[in-house]
Amino acid sequence: MGSESIVFSIFLIFSGAAVISSFALFTRQPLIVGYIVLGGLFGPYGLDLVSDSKTLEQISHIGIVFLLFLLGLDLQPRNFGKLIGRSALVTITSGVILCLLGTLICRQFDFSWMESGVIGVSLMFSSTIIGIKLLPTTMLHHKHTGEVLIAILLIQDMLAIITLILLSGTDHIGDVGAWLGVGIALPGLILGAQYAVRWVILPLLTRFDRFHEYIFLLAIGWCLGVAELAEALGLSLEIGAFVAGISLANSPIAQYIATNLKPLRDFFLILFFFSIGAGFNLGLVSQIWVPSLLITAVVLVLKPVLHAKLLRAVGESKHLSWEAGFRLGQT
Repeated sequence: MGSESIVFSIFLIFSGAAVISSFALFTRQPLIVGYIVLGGLFGPYGLDLVSDSKTLEQISHIGIVFLLFLLGLDLQPRNFGKLIGRSALVTITSGVILCLLGTLICRQFDFSWMESGVIGVSLMFSSTIIGIKLLPTTMLHHKHTGEVLIAILLIQDMLAIITLILLSGTDHIGDVGAWLGVGIALPGLILGAQYAVRWVILPLLTRFDRFHEYIFLLAIGWCLGVAELAEALGLSLEIGAFVAGISLANSPIAQYIATNLKPLRDFFLILFFFSIGAGFNLGLVSQIWVPSLLITAVVLVLKPVLHAKLLRAVGESKHLSWEAGFRLGQT
């Protein structure tokens, strides 16, 4: 895909997004749905106006990285750490139940054990990006709800990494390096990020704080650098970006950075949701519509109820439990 076609594709995407967003707002529909519909319309299975959606998908992943980085900037590390234990219990329990149920449903429709297992495992996880985008614009009143959601979603990311190691084959199950990457790299990354912020990042920001473009560049470099380091250590870009953000959360300049990076984040997120829609092949729906409806019912009905009940069991309020449960009712 040449540079001219990339520019033309971006022109089509954002022009189309502007039009479809207007309709979405007039009809009071979520903008995210509009971007996904646009991807299905313009993508390779629709009008095929944007055929190389894979390239755009890779570029758009930067939006998820920035989203997690900004999320970390909004949280307080001490308060967040206390939630991990309870959230882990909820995440693991719900994950096991949903995985078994999804696997059993698929087996009833003659899917192989491997196919059924993969679909079952996918039900364990909720989309981090959709879960976060569903949070209120202001989290002042919903602060604790946001912290609980983020804790669950990040634990799911860790479980996803472990699952990928297991699914990659039996040779990797005995790979000590892979397991060390999961078990040791995260604490090391967090500790290293805290020291780097204290001795390098904050002194630089303090000395050159009058140069706004420098703050912008340093924040982006720090976010992407830690994200890439995390992936190199066997974690994920998202976890690395979150660590980069939360390491700066206590700094006086955190909110300034968050405010200035939001437009850049939104640019890449529009590309991300477009690429999701572009990957939909509606021609396959007739072959799998019955199991798809059952799986959808599990995700939209059972999953929220299950999370709500488990959150109540670990001591969260009824209102928070149901709100968080409904926000996790997606995959």
